[in-house]
Amino acid sequence: MSMPNIPDISPKIRIDREDVINLLLASIALEEIGLAHIINAEGEKIQFAIEKMNESCSHLPTTAELILKINDSVNHTLITAIKKELLLDNKLKQVIELLKNKHRCY
Repeated sequence: MSMPNIPDISPKIRIDREDVINLLLASIALEEIGLAHIINAEGEKIQFAIEKMNESCSHLPTTAELILKINDSVNHTLITAIKKELLLDNKLKQVIELLKNKHRCY
């Protein structure tokens, strides 16, 4: 049995400044889309819980406890989303600085 032949793979990746900026902007946009989906899902979670509460008024104390738990869960998720949003804002500001200083040599 012969040894496997491994091709010569060069780890060098060549992208220019414009490509880097475009990739950074695309990554910010994709993360924003992800956050939008998460926030939408949290809204749907609340709507579902309220619909279930309206359907079963006979179990009001149990349903009220569930609503409060869901509210806490949504609140935690939104706090985390806000933190991520602040990071994305900082990332965008750094990209804008790159654009402003495009003629500088590094």
